[in-house]
Amino acid sequence: MKKEEVGNCVSCENHSCLIKKNYESNKYSSVLSNRMIIECKKSQSFIIEGAPIHGMYFIYSGKVKITKSGYNGKEQILRLTGDGDIIGVRGYSNRKVYPIAATALEPTTLCYFPNKFFTSELRTHGTLAYELMLFYAEELDKTEERVKKFAQMTVREKVVDSLLSMYDRFGQDEEGLKLILSRTDIANLAGTNSEQVIRVLMTLKNEDVIHCEGKHILLVNIAALRKEIQEYNY
Repeated sequence: MKKEEVGNCVSCENHSCLIKKNYESNKYSSVLSNRMIIECKKSQSFIIEGAPIHGMYFIYSGKVKITKSGYNGKEQILRLTGDGDIIGVRGYSNRKVYPIAATALEPTTLCYFPNKFFTSELRTHGTLAYELMLFYAEELDKTEERVKKFAQMTVREKVVDSLLSMYDRFGQDEEGLKLILSRTDIANLAGTNSEQVIRVLMTLKNEDVIHCEGKHILLVNIAALRKEIQEYNY
């Protein structure tokens, strides 16, 4: 990792960022003086599960997977994040260590703020604290909905749900989904194993619902995929 200057908050296009939304341009100087830019290479972890909490990260650009270890050390992908998203927010509780890990899925630039700065800001900046509370509530809703769905879905439905979540979050182009994951990562997102993912993808390909070329997956018939899991209020 290395520190490298990137665009400042005024020119930042991540309008969903809590900093961007809750600070006027004449207040950015205090933010910038406490911000550190961190560059991550693909597959590089910048939060280690169980490590002492030290700060919060905002994704300036790139894609990141948030994971947690399950039984026998099996990795479970909790969520996929991209430009403007927050990572490490659960550190602002009574926890002393990070309950999750975070790994870059591609070259990623992060805006990092240490605990001392952000804790002080939350105590004095009511709007920022309120926005963070809303973020907590939204993430809790998403987690509860995902747990409910996965308790009832078949393996095929879990894989379809994971493909659509990748599409809805990152989109696709003529080559396929803009987020390229290994079969193992798709399995960890779907809560299954890579062998089952490979079988489901092959079946979907034979049905002309998707097209696969190496790690690239193109969703050919999105309507058909959504129909498969419509009963789960997708």
